[in-house]
Amino acid sequence: MNTAHATEPAAPVQIAAVATLASISFAHFLNDMIQSLLAAIYPLLKDSFHLDFAQIGLITLAFQVTASLLQPVIGLYTDRWPKPYSLTCGMGITLVGLLLLSMAPTYAVILLGAVLVGLGSAIFHPESSRVARLASGGRYGVAQSVFQVGGNVGSAVGPLLAALIVVPFGQSSLAWFSVAALLGMILLFNVGTWYRHRIPEITYARSHAPLATSVAAIALPNRRVLIALVILTTLIFSKFVYLSSLTSYYTFYLIDRFDVSVQQSQVLLFVFLFAVAAGTVAGGFVGDRYGRKIVIWFSIFGTLPFTLTLPYADFYWTVALSMIIGVIIASAFSAIVVMGHTLVPTRIGLISGLFFGLAFGIGGLGAAALGILADHTSIAFVFKVCSFLPAVGLLTVFLPNVDGRRKQAAA
Repeated sequence: MNTAHATEPAAPVQIAAVATLASISFAHFLNDMIQSLLAAIYPLLKDSFHLDFAQIGLITLAFQVTASLLQPVIGLYTDRWPKPYSLTCGMGITLVGLLLLSMAPTYAVILLGAVLVGLGSAIFHPESSRVARLASGGRYGVAQSVFQVGGNVGSAVGPLLAALIVVPFGQSSLAWFSVAALLGMILLFNVGTWYRHRIPEITYARSHAPLATSVAAIALPNRRVLIALVILTTLIFSKFVYLSSLTSYYTFYLIDRFDVSVQQSQVLLFVFLFAVAAGTVAGGFVGDRYGRKIVIWFSIFGTLPFTLTLPYADFYWTVALSMIIGVIIASAFSAIVVMGHTLVPTRIGLISGLFFGLAFGIGGLGAAALGILADHTSIAFVFKVCSFLPAVGLLTVFLPNVDGRRKQAAA
């Protein structure tokens, strides 16, 4: 009798958590779809404002460094003082940035719009990653993958929508996507309400931190945890600088080397980014089942043979190899984030903000540096240089096997 009463609320609570996870993933889709429009319209902006590749890279830098510098700070702040409705505010700032981009008369206004979109992203990612973990039901890898795949699909759909809408109708048509931002604000307000009711659980966990600490944190000394975080950061560097070379310059590479049209290049960018989304989902499931270290090892170092081949492939093999690279290299990020959470379990917001922020900042710095390199050499040369980056994945051998430690302690 008592057991029945104890388990009666479980189903509604679980349904609410699943609905919240789906909502935050869809909000991530809307957020990253809007953000990806910026990179997708680079060829249009380059022609309209007579920009060189260095200026294109600076736009990416303005967006991504803003997000990079602020995300860890916001994550650390919300670790101590959770702000459930900050998610709605972040989407509102993204909306303002989008409208500025749609009507920007000068290059300076484009940079300002990019900064505001980056600020919205900085507010959105740390707290939304925490929400995904709260709604995970213990399947942290799957929850992070579901959350991240929303962003990956949004990033893939953005260039396709740019090809269908923005390229034919011009820069001002970006304003039409404000409807998506408004929808995101409504959705995130409801997520914030669910999150607000979970704050007592977060407060309790913090007050009982020694009891709630993960097995990995108990078993590993602080120095080993710090080394592991440095290695994870280095792996993020190799992953996102390489991805930056593809997401920022893939369209130019296809246009320059294979003489495809702007619209065709946008469609092929969509295909690559969709492959990235598929890899993100696969990485979460495999990581929960077989361990994070295995996923990270295969994802980054396992990409190397394909990246080394890509610069010398013909058109059809270029498309095929880029899809393979997208699937493999994307599978690591959810595993990296969850491993970071496991190593520092009382600083979920800080770790989420740090890793997501590094992803944006490193991508931005990489885009700017690669743009300068492309101006002095060629896009093809940039792809050849970046093809060696996945070799950094060899550092994975020095990561601790946190999943094995957890199983041993449980036994």
